[in-house]
Amino acid sequence: MPETAVMRDNGAVNDAEPRVSGPEEQGSRLHPRVTSFRSRRGALTDSQQLTWDRLWPVIGADVSDEPLDTAAWFGREAPTIVEIGCGTGTATTAMAKAEPHANLLAVEVYRPGLAQLLQAIERESIQNIRVLRGDAMDVLENMLADGSLTGARVFFPDPWPKARHHKRRLLQAPTFKLIAEKLMPGGVLHVATDHAEYAEWIAETGDAEPLLTRLSWDELAQGAAESPMTHERPVTKFEDKAHRVGRPITELIWGKVQG
Repeated sequence: MPETAVMRDNGAVNDAEPRVSGPEEQGSRLHPRVTSFRSRRGALTDSQQLTWDRLWPVIGADVSDEPLDTAAWFGREAPTIVEIGCGTGTATTAMAKAEPHANLLAVEVYRPGLAQLLQAIERESIQNIRVLRGDAMDVLENMLADGSLTGARVFFPDPWPKARHHKRRLLQAPTFKLIAEKLMPGGVLHVATDHAEYAEWIAETGDAEPLLTRLSWDELAQGAAESPMTHERPVTKFEDKAHRVGRPITELIWGKVQG
């Protein structure tokens, strides 16, 4: 990613493909709340369906109310990182290959996007990704234990730019609190966006969460600060579009306070 095209650690975003779920009203799948994803339909191609039939029973699962045993599912004890809203999995696969020591949980509601991710996992023989289909807030609330995550990633969440839709935004105060609770001390939350106003919202809201402290992108890049996960992302087609129209990308990173 060209450094000249990126604004680091100071606020700005867009989302190309709305995908993640989110809070203003907390609840469960049985008690609907405002969500940050738009409902979309899409059929799988024949090849995607075949891949789905092969892999989903092994590495995929629908979101539920049952606590998730990540060690059993991955077949090992390892640092666990959740990606909320993985889309078609471009960043997911690249970062999984860069972090073979970590277990990556990819959460998404859009089935064709998940099918593309499954195809990439099979094609590239990636072993350290598991996939959850459904509302990410349910995953955080019901499936993951407090202090169980090494990291969390939220890349290009839907900015819902109209003021009347701001209640649908994923990254609000209750979400930051919930993510912080799931992170272990020293764990990291990494957010990327290309929508300027939403970036300011995210920065202000994240900085207000007492369990999190902002980390400097420059210090991480120079090795002056430590992080338990990689922060280098591949440039997706959505991000490439943002670059072409001159929208800067903002990277925001927080660490869970220790003690």
